[in-house]
Amino acid sequence: MPAKTRYELKLGMATREAFGRTLAEVGKKNKDVVVLDADLSKSTYTNFFQKDFPERFFECGIAESNMVAIAAGLAYAGKIPFCSSFSAFVINKGFEQLRVTVAYPNTNVKVVGTHSGISIGEDGPSQMSVEEIGLACSLPGFLVFSPCDEVSMAAIVRMATDHVGPVFIRAGRMKAAIIYQADQKFEIGKGIGLTDGKDVTIIATGLLVAEALKAAETLEGEGISARVIDIHTVKPLDREIIAKAARETGAIVVAEEHLVDGGLGVRVAQIVAETTPCLMEFVGLTGYAESGSPEELIDKYGLLARDVLTAVRKVLARKK
Repeated sequence: MPAKTRYELKLGMATREAFGRTLAEVGKKNKDVVVLDADLSKSTYTNFFQKDFPERFFECGIAESNMVAIAAGLAYAGKIPFCSSFSAFVINKGFEQLRVTVAYPNTNVKVVGTHSGISIGEDGPSQMSVEEIGLACSLPGFLVFSPCDEVSMAAIVRMATDHVGPVFIRAGRMKAAIIYQADQKFEIGKGIGLTDGKDVTIIATGLLVAEALKAAETLEGEGISARVIDIHTVKPLDREIIAKAARETGAIVVAEEHLVDGGLGVRVAQIVAETTPCLMEFVGLTGYAESGSPEELIDKYGLLARDVLTAVRKVLARKK
């Protein structure tokens, strides 16, 4: 099916809520699924699972490192554990155990980090996770997902359940624009072309997918043909779709709500360098933010369609 040229973007639920609701549905079908949380179940929405299956829910308290190790033990016992907390906590506090008890022995643990990026808002920088894509991707054997809306999150939770091996899923606090129809097909490691284009490619993930689509619509009005690709699987990355975009458009902009040092952009650049070198620009974070409303923060730190447009115009100027 050819990519669409225009999307009518309407707000849906936050990806963290889609995670929680889907997890409860998965629990009804698979009795091996168990859930662990770190005293944040109302925020991570694992409380839906807790309500339906209290005997399969483990409250670990404010101890993410212990939670990860317990999840690994449950995986050894044949369970399919999903352990969840804010991304800043489960990745940073839990990293040693993620490395030693999950990545190294390749245990079947699913880690879900919610409230990712700076769009967590008023909670401030101590709870903003802007490094976790890089950290999760550094763990051998891990699949790393960054869904953009409720539909892709639901599909990813189901794929993660079926996949045997460690998984990290990134989820956000803000309500996210609905990009996909309910019947959209997703595959691990396969990006999705949302719009066709021959002049420039915008590769985005998470909340920035919607901003990329807005930018592409503006560019279309200016006579510039922009291809938009959603990367819902950051690891393994879709080499084919990236190399094809580099070859056919000759210019790429990568947009993400993450530090540009170590995020999706550097992983895309590695593939571009290995396959079809082309001009690139990057939209993302270069440091930490402060407390503020989500809307204020994504405005101040350059994570809107206008910032994607600026990067596109810059790379096209270089292309000429």
